[in-house]
Amino acid sequence: MISTVRLKPLVWHPHIAPVELSEATQEQLDAMKVTPSAKKVSEYVRTLVHDPESYVARTELFNAIMYAEGGLARSERELGALGASIVNGCKYCAVIHARRHAELTKSDDVVTALYFDRPEHLGARDAALYSFACRLSETPSQATEDDIATLKSVGMDDAEIIDLIHAISIFGWANRLMHVLGHATSGK
Repeated sequence: MISTVRLKPLVWHPHIAPVELSEATQEQLDAMKVTPSAKKVSEYVRTLVHDPESYVARTELFNAIMYAEGGLARSERELGALGASIVNGCKYCAVIHARRHAELTKSDDVVTALYFDRPEHLGARDAALYSFACRLSETPSQATEDDIATLKSVGMDDAEIIDLIHAISIFGWANRLMHVLGHATSGK
């Protein structure tokens, strides 16, 4: 069994020098206040904040999609992000969202099934969410009414489906943004 303890966080290395906090403009410092993490301001954030206005717009949208109260459970938003990140080849985001999913559900079962490419070991709802995340990430225009019907058949309502689509879609963008701006490694 794979454990999130064994899924070590990756380190993201930017191709563009991040803004140094000691040299940041007041507008950049203010923009970074919308970052949800109270731990630190990452190199990724400091790279994006070269354009503080777009950083704020991006982060407010991201926060509204991933952290909003109500609707789809946070762990299921993380599963959507994980599925998108796996399909999009963003190992950095995949590890982050695998760890968050396991933390929120207090179980490694889903992460284990996905990392060992055994989606048949998922429960019906997780399997439907993951399958939809993969399908939407591979070719969004090929999503059909049948895909929505499958989600509804496992108990999802329209608001939850919209939340899932948002989570998957923002990672279609976020994964590509990370790939262009830098790369991930297993160590510094």
